[in-house]
Amino acid sequence: MGRCFWNGIAAGGLCAVIWGGQAVVVRVAVLNGLTTADVTLVRYVVGGAVLLPVCLRQRPFPVGQLGWRRALALVLLAGAPYTMVVVGGLAFAPALHSSVVTFGLIPIASTAFAYPAFGENPTFRKVACLALIVTGLVVFGWDGLSVGRGGWPGYLLFAVAATMWAAFSTLSKRWNVDPIRTTATITVLSLVSMPLWVTLLPMHLPRADWSMIALQAGYMGLLVGVASMYLYTRAIALLGSVRASVFVALVPLVTALVSEPVLAEQPSMAEVAGMVVVVLGVALSLRP
Repeated sequence: MGRCFWNGIAAGGLCAVIWGGQAVVVRVAVLNGLTTADVTLVRYVVGGAVLLPVCLRQRPFPVGQLGWRRALALVLLAGAPYTMVVVGGLAFAPALHSSVVTFGLIPIASTAFAYPAFGENPTFRKVACLALIVTGLVVFGWDGLSVGRGGWPGYLLFAVAATMWAAFSTLSKRWNVDPIRTTATITVLSLVSMPLWVTLLPMHLPRADWSMIALQAGYMGLLVGVASMYLYTRAIALLGSVRASVFVALVPLVTALVSEPVLAEQPSMAEVAGMVVVVLGVALSLRP
């Protein structure tokens, strides 16, 4: 295990920390009065400004070799609409619920999309892993909903977000897209679409505290929108896609560690047990 290995571990670990903290930061914004449009606008204004130079080098601008049809499809699945679905879910449910439900359902949705896209039939081992995830989600969600700490609208939106991300990942693999250029294209096109969403959705940004705006700009715009993509692609380059994907399973654990001191959202024992089962199932499902 040389320097490249440990650099890859560091990159993947930092990426998991950023993704794990995302739900907490958005939940903080929601509890402080920011709306779905507010958080989405701040994210893509900052991210779009940083990634615009990447798009300026692409012809045609800003989609490059991806083309307009594919670019628009990926924007709908992983751009501003995806962010609004996630933020909307966090208005109804705690941060930990977002991470566990969303990241738990992504492998299930991805497996469902793999057959029509690539003709991949799930192995018995894969089905067993997915069954483990479902069991964990039932334990986790049943307790959360029964004591009124979650809410079915939030869970429904998290399921939609997981389906959107799984479809985005499937199409990205099928089209063999460049991750950095595609991220730049999605971010810039999402920024261009923001006048539509700002017109249709309520906004509280003019009345928001500047410290809250700065938090969303730095975390959502820079760390989630730019840095996490670089770190994850770096981890893939140094460790390989299979090893790098295991860091996805760490995201709910990071959220659990951060949400309690920041938001005072303490999970029940049943939720902790359900989360552990989900994380185990996700980690096993990512193995080849």
